[in-house]
Amino acid sequence: MNPIAAVDPARVLTLDEIGSLASGGGKPAETLMKVVALLAGRFQTDVCSAYLLEPDRANLVLAATVGLRPQCVGTLRMALHEGLAGLVAEQVHPVAVEQAKNHPRFKYFSEAGEEDYQSFLGVPVIDRGVLQGVLVVQTKEPRVFREDEIRMLAQAAAQVAPVINEARNLDRFIAPIQERLWTLARNLWWCWDHDTSSLFRDIEPVRWRALNHNPVSLLAETSLAALEQRARELVLHSRINYAYRRQREYLEADRTWGARNAGILRPHPVAYFSAEFGLHVSIPEYSGGLGVLAGDHVKSASDLGIPLVGIGLFYGQGYFRQYLDINGWQQEEYIHTDVSQLPMEPAIGKNGEPVKLEIETRSGMIHAKVWRMRVGRCDLLLLDSNVEGNAPEDREVTSRLYGGDSRTRIRQELLLGVGGFRALQAMGITPGVLHLNEGHSGFALLEAIVRCMDDEGLNFEHASSRVSREVVFTTHTPVPAGHDRFHPGLVEEHLGPLRDRLGISHEKLMELGRENPSNPHEEFCMTVLGLKLSRRANAVSSLHGEVSRAMWRGLYPGKLEEEVPIGHITNGVHVPTWLAPQMFRLYDRHFGTGWHVRSSEPEIWEGIDNVDDGELWETHLNLKSRLVDFVRKRTIEQATRRNESPETLQKLSRILSPDALTIGFARRFATYKRANLLLADMERLASMVNDPKHPVQFIFAGKAHPRDEPGKRVLQEIAQLMRNSKFSEKFVFVEDYDINVGRHFVQGVDVWLNNPRRPLEASGTSGQKVVLNGGLNLSVLDGWWAEAYDGLNGFAIGTGKTHSNMDAHDARDGADLYRVLRDEVIPLYYQRDRDGLPRGWIKRMKRTIRTLGWRFNADRMVMDYTLKCYIPAAGGKSSDMRVTL
Repeated sequence: MNPIAAVDPARVLTLDEIGSLASGGGKPAETLMKVVALLAGRFQTDVCSAYLLEPDRANLVLAATVGLRPQCVGTLRMALHEGLAGLVAEQVHPVAVEQAKNHPRFKYFSEAGEEDYQSFLGVPVIDRGVLQGVLVVQTKEPRVFREDEIRMLAQAAAQVAPVINEARNLDRFIAPIQERLWTLARNLWWCWDHDTSSLFRDIEPVRWRALNHNPVSLLAETSLAALEQRARELVLHSRINYAYRRQREYLEADRTWGARNAGILRPHPVAYFSAEFGLHVSIPEYSGGLGVLAGDHVKSASDLGIPLVGIGLFYGQGYFRQYLDINGWQQEEYIHTDVSQLPMEPAIGKNGEPVKLEIETRSGMIHAKVWRMRVGRCDLLLLDSNVEGNAPEDREVTSRLYGGDSRTRIRQELLLGVGGFRALQAMGITPGVLHLNEGHSGFALLEAIVRCMDDEGLNFEHASSRVSREVVFTTHTPVPAGHDRFHPGLVEEHLGPLRDRLGISHEKLMELGRENPSNPHEEFCMTVLGLKLSRRANAVSSLHGEVSRAMWRGLYPGKLEEEVPIGHITNGVHVPTWLAPQMFRLYDRHFGTGWHVRSSEPEIWEGIDNVDDGELWETHLNLKSRLVDFVRKRTIEQATRRNESPETLQKLSRILSPDALTIGFARRFATYKRANLLLADMERLASMVNDPKHPVQFIFAGKAHPRDEPGKRVLQEIAQLMRNSKFSEKFVFVEDYDINVGRHFVQGVDVWLNNPRRPLEASGTSGQKVVLNGGLNLSVLDGWWAEAYDGLNGFAIGTGKTHSNMDAHDARDGADLYRVLRDEVIPLYYQRDRDGLPRGWIKRMKRTIRTLGWRFNADRMVMDYTLKCYIPAAGGKSSDMRVTL
């Protein structure tokens, strides 16, 4: 039965229903939502929307909708000469179309999410002879609307016209405050601008926290009337206007570092491929360090004005949410992400249509759509396989980050690499540089070679040489498990059609991913592919560069280890993201307003010496108290979920002391990171944490991979200390480590503990975030700390020596960890002057900020990539003389 035909044509809406709609007087947003919700239910359509005429009577604005994205309310506008809704208003006559996209007046509004809808029926809303707006219904399936169906919707529009007129006149309809807040929310610039993020928080602090600091969700559930009321109460209008103007100035600025130094990238930007991007806690597209590094990279590229497009995958369930059972054993939970609650929109191709991709394999076609996310001045493209036309297996390909078996992983990486490159082409983007952040996206290079062969008429050898000049490859781990490897059968199944286009044999393709090309039993390694097909390759710290050159020396026969062409660019962190607002304000006062724009300059950080010791210490103590409050609330929530006793909850409300030396440890619980190194001597540890004069307390957080049983056991060992009477108030494990937990930790701890088994930590960046906030590092001389430690800007575990016997190595480092804590860290922290200030400690805080703040931040990192990799890869160096002897 046709759904509309089932409606009683004699009375579409009853008098009681109309009266109920009218009862919402003074609340136009709620009134209009009632209208469209009632009509959507009555007509059983997928979409019902109300568009109202603006006061100029020349434009329509989406005022309420069921079916389209709620964040478009108040911001989606069209002139009367645009689109089908505009045609209804222009002609003041119903318009019914079976296939809307085929109509000459069809206009696609990407932000509305209407790509799934086919048919369109719109009728004018007229009250007392005056046009008020347009009422629209849409369906997913094509439909030819009959005359009686059109007449019935027109009758409904006439019945609700007085209600709509009242709503329109009360508000005129959409206030600038809502439009500007939505504009701010749809670009992730807000998440590293403290003034703007605090603006969203102040609208409704409780809901802000409950919604995971997500402004899209907050605005979607806040009515216009409530928004206006809060703005009046808190005098927010000027703050909103100020934030809006600053965002406009930021996006439109043309005198950036990138404009001065990287102009060649403007027509041909950097394509930055990464399997994960950690941008904000409300966007669960990351698992840990690699993703957060990628997010910081894109943010700094935006700040510097480097033309860069990020390419990743959209994970419908993200990475897992972690909780511990009563025994401290990690449990995983996956939660579906609601796309409508994210600042994303369909990516639009150069043909004006949403980008849709298909990738051929030997076993069938994989289809995908592409989402676009705005990250300041940069775009991030995320590919999504959950589309019609895919087999159930393939719809799940992008459901979970690092989930599934090897078959799922290779399909993800095929989509990321090949699909990502095709997405760029579909959008008319011709990159000048391909930057692969790890090997996951290595298949992009094969697709690039095919395009080069087609465009320039070259064979495989010449085309691969041509493409490799434009490739930058970054390797992130010396741990073998961190390098994906695939069986030859999986490679042929998924790369076979692409191999045919390359014109090479299966064996030749396998050789591209083998350390030993002549070994037919060796699997295909994505890192090997990246190294072989890139002209520029780098590790992520100086020590990691040495390790990588030794690790991959076999790929370069005839070269000495020091001649292996793998350099290093040490990682850094995005300063505005990780610096606490309180510290930001302190730096503003002493470094000068706008200092963060020049945060890679050493001179800027010299200003820390002008900060009064008491002011710096007081700021740190405030952040530490904030951390203690956060940990108490989180642990109470954890215990409540486990139905623990009221006595336990009461005890947790008092854990940790703001006066005690607080040491933090938060990272992935891989065994080589040795989270339990501290537990080697439990009696000694108990004596340390329970010293009444010099107490020490530890806070831990982190996730073990779902299939890493040894890592889970280490995690459990730490978590169970909370139930040990000797440690219960001094050891705390905070569940579900994410960007928000990490932010509280790095901003509030006194000391950051990092004790991996050298040299397995490629870089590590969490300790760099601590530096910005005045915390001190206590770390093994591995990764970035090996090149940062100068003897006075933190503390070192060991001397940088390793041991061939792993047990001996661990025992030696464990003993040295206790020694440094006992002889250096604890005495210095508790040595106070008459004012109660730890002058020696504060001196070390200032030194770490001054010597490390400029070096280990993402602006410096991205500038290094630009000058040393991107510009040369794009052919933009002004001079480069090669001398032949």
